[in-house]
Amino acid sequence: MRALVLSGGAGTRLRPITHTSAKQLVPVANKPVLFYGLEAIAAAGIVQVGIVVGDTANEIKEAVGDGAEFGLEVTYIPQDAPLGLAHAVLIASDFLGDEDFVMYLGDNFIVGGITPLVDEFRASRPDAQILLTHVPNPTAFGVAELDADGRVVALEEKPKQPKSDLALVGVYMFTPAIHQAVREIEPSWRGELEITHAIQWLIDNDRDVRSTVISGYWKDTGNVDDMLEVNRSVLETLEPNIQGSVDERSEIIGRVVVEKGAEIVGSRIVGPVIVGANTRVTDSYVGPFTSVQEDCRIVDSEIEFSIVLHHSSIEGVRRIEASLIGHHVEVTPAPRVPKAHRLVLGDHSRIQISS
Repeated sequence: MRALVLSGGAGTRLRPITHTSAKQLVPVANKPVLFYGLEAIAAAGIVQVGIVVGDTANEIKEAVGDGAEFGLEVTYIPQDAPLGLAHAVLIASDFLGDEDFVMYLGDNFIVGGITPLVDEFRASRPDAQILLTHVPNPTAFGVAELDADGRVVALEEKPKQPKSDLALVGVYMFTPAIHQAVREIEPSWRGELEITHAIQWLIDNDRDVRSTVISGYWKDTGNVDDMLEVNRSVLETLEPNIQGSVDERSEIIGRVVVEKGAEIVGSRIVGPVIVGANTRVTDSYVGPFTSVQEDCRIVDSEIEFSIVLHHSSIEGVRRIEASLIGHHVEVTPAPRVPKAHRLVLGDHSRIQISS
């Protein structure tokens, strides 16, 4: 069995971070979200992995290399433009050959990995096995309709009027039957070859398509809110580990990781928090669910429930919450200016102004 990992999307919902960085490499608890998927694939006993890459190919290749760090053998498959998930299967046909495979969206996160799901697929080998989960906003996802016996009868991509609240999770398992399906379908109104259309083709042609509704934690980390939520979830599992230096004026509370070379000076750190290597925190407060990458500086500031990427500095700022701060960013107080209110008010207006 092989794996196909999709890492070619533009990441528009995470801009401006993804103007200069691949969305799959934005870190969760100081580790790129893509790495969690690769580790899950390796844990399921899969070795041969094809990674579909686009404009950020060089960055992905530099981070993942040949895959040996994960116990994998990686082949890179270039995609000229993000033309849909089914298009990724189409261009990867030579790599996939006649083997079964798992397709994993590189910006998705599933707590607990995929080993039981892969084992189930290997044992029964339906033509397609899809994962579903209940979501509050199904219009943002591919949605499945099930019959009374729980069999998949229809799929629809981002429907305006969803027939269920069951969204497709970004992990799919296929036999080689999917190759004919992706060749048979036409581009959608978005100009993309949709994997939902390919799976629907299998259903319409009486192929065996099964679903598993997962109750565990899953997130598509395509936007800032979801990225912060995944970061929170991973940090909840943190084991305390102080390898850097903490001076006697500082206070460390709860599950905190201070990586080698990091310094905590006159500060209060309330976990779960991870402070990256060679980062210095001085006279500051770092609150729960915050991850700070390597080589950062936080001085005379307060921050919590946030992600700070490497080589960034925060100085003299109160207070930062629920934020994603990119690489090489400087955050400082705004210069003091005279306060004034500029008003254009209609007749008989009543206003209240805080002074």
